[in-house]
Amino acid sequence: MPAHPSISIAACALHRFRRDRNGVAAIEFAFIAAPFLTLMFAIIETALALLASTALETATQDTARLIMTGQAQMSEMSAAQFKTSLCTRLTGMMDCENGVDVDVQSSQSVSDIKLQKPIDDNGNYTVTPEFNPGRAGDIVVVRTFYQWPVFVPGLGFNAGNLNNNKRLLVGVATFRNEPGPF
Repeated sequence: MPAHPSISIAACALHRFRRDRNGVAAIEFAFIAAPFLTLMFAIIETALALLASTALETATQDTARLIMTGQAQMSEMSAAQFKTSLCTRLTGMMDCENGVDVDVQSSQSVSDIKLQKPIDDNGNYTVTPEFNPGRAGDIVVVRTFYQWPVFVPGLGFNAGNLNNNKRLLVGVATFRNEPGPF
């Protein structure tokens, strides 16, 4: 007989608790849930950004053909009209009308085109868009920019490269305008 009955009851309860396996899976999942969910959100975040980036790049290439073939110059397309044409190719992915900037520069030689860095050392977006589609035979650089919102900036994973928890997506097309009467 044990010296004190409460010790015996406590020892038995502890022994039963150690043998009981109910809820072990829930406890084990609790240990791995945070890293697992962080990894899942990082994968989803990266996939969405890559999808949007690809859509922006494709729309930029397609719309830049209007300049390369002289259609934009012949119709005296404005920067706003060019952007509207771009936005018709970006349906549903992003707020194109309010969020996309279009920078079009042209020159007779590559060395005369001065492209500014879109992000400064402090993570600020610094582009001042121009619209100069050039003439026949000119070299043209069309750049499009969109500040993609980072949906899950915490959890130790931040896909943003701007200081406002956004990621700058860029589409680029570089070409020489076709010869023509424009």
